[in-house]
Amino acid sequence: MTADSTNAAAGEQVIFVTGGYDHTIKLWQAHSGVCLRTMQHPDSQVNALEITPDKQMIAACGFQHVKMYDLVSSNPDPLYSYNGITKNISKAGFQEDGKWMYTGSEDSTARIWDFRSRSCQRIFQVQAPVNAVCLHPNQTEIIIGDQSGIIHLWDLRTDQNEQLVLDSDFSIQDISIDAAGCLMAAVNNRGSCYIWSLTEGIDEKPTKLNPKHKFSVHPKYALRCQFSPDSSLLVTTSGDGTARVWSMKDFSLVKELTHANQRWVWDAAFSADSQYVFTGGFFNCYMQLYIYFDVDFNFEFIITGSSDGNARLWNVNSGSIERVYSGHQKAITALVFRDEII
Repeated sequence: MTADSTNAAAGEQVIFVTGGYDHTIKLWQAHSGVCLRTMQHPDSQVNALEITPDKQMIAACGFQHVKMYDLVSSNPDPLYSYNGITKNISKAGFQEDGKWMYTGSEDSTARIWDFRSRSCQRIFQVQAPVNAVCLHPNQTEIIIGDQSGIIHLWDLRTDQNEQLVLDSDFSIQDISIDAAGCLMAAVNNRGSCYIWSLTEGIDEKPTKLNPKHKFSVHPKYALRCQFSPDSSLLVTTSGDGTARVWSMKDFSLVKELTHANQRWVWDAAFSADSQYVFTGGFFNCYMQLYIYFDVDFNFEFIITGSSDGNARLWNVNSGSIERVYSGHQKAITALVFRDEII
C-alpha cells in the first residue's frame, strides 16, 4: 500500500486501530474488516493507545516508553519515543493544543512531557502504582488514581495537590470526567463506581468534588468507565466479561453486552453523538482501540476486542455481531475513540 492510499484511507473511510499483546498495532478498514497496515511494537505489549489532537500520530504506551507512530503514512516504524520511566506506562493523553503529553505509570508517577523536545518537564510522585490519569477539561488539573485506592488532584498552576481516599486497599482502575467538566466517575477492582459533581475549577479556583452517588456496576473487578459526550450515559467494563451502559439520570442499567469468548473487557468509548460505544477486552492484559467515522456509517454499534485475538462489531439495538476483525495472534491489548475524519 502506498502512502497516498493510506492517507486516503485515513481521511475518507471508517478505520480503526488495535494494539495487541502480540506486539503489533493494526489499522483496519472498519466497514470491510480489511487490515490496512500492521506496525510492529517489538519491545513490549501495547498497554494503551492515544491519538494526538491533530490526528496525525498514535502514541503507544508500553514497558518503559511511549512510542509515536505516524497515522497517515505507510511508515511502519515509530517516529520517536519518550523514555526514562522504569515500569509499564498505563495511560497517556494530550493537552488540547498538543503542546504537552501526560502519562501515568506503574513506577508510581504521573509525568508531564514537552511534546516537541520529548523531555519530561514535571513529575508527580505518589505511593502506589498509577492505573488511571486524566486531564480536566480546564486543561490545568490532572486527576490520578492509584492502586492503594487514593485519588489525587494535581493542580498544574500551583503544583498543589489534594487526596481523596476511597475504599482503602481497593485499586482505582479508571477515572473519567465528562466533556463539560461537571461530572467525574471512578471505578475500582471491587466493582464499585463513584460519581461526583464538580464545581469551581475555573479561573484560579481548584475543582471541588461533591459526592453524588456510589453503586455496584459489576460483581467483580471493574476496569474502565467513560462518559458519553452528552453526559447522559456512562459505560463500564469488567473482568466479568461484560460492558454495561448506565443512565446518569437514575443510575439504572441501560444495556449489557457480553460474548462467550470476551472474558475480561478492558476498555470502552462513545462516539461524539453518543449513539455508538466501543469496547475492548481480553483475558489477561490491556486493551485499546481507535475508530474513525465518516457521516455515512450510521447504525448503532459497539466494537469489542477479545482474548481470542478478534475484534467484533456489535449492533447495540439487537445485540448481534455485525462483523469480526481477525488478525492478531494474541489478545488485543489496548480504546480511545475519534469520530472526526482526518
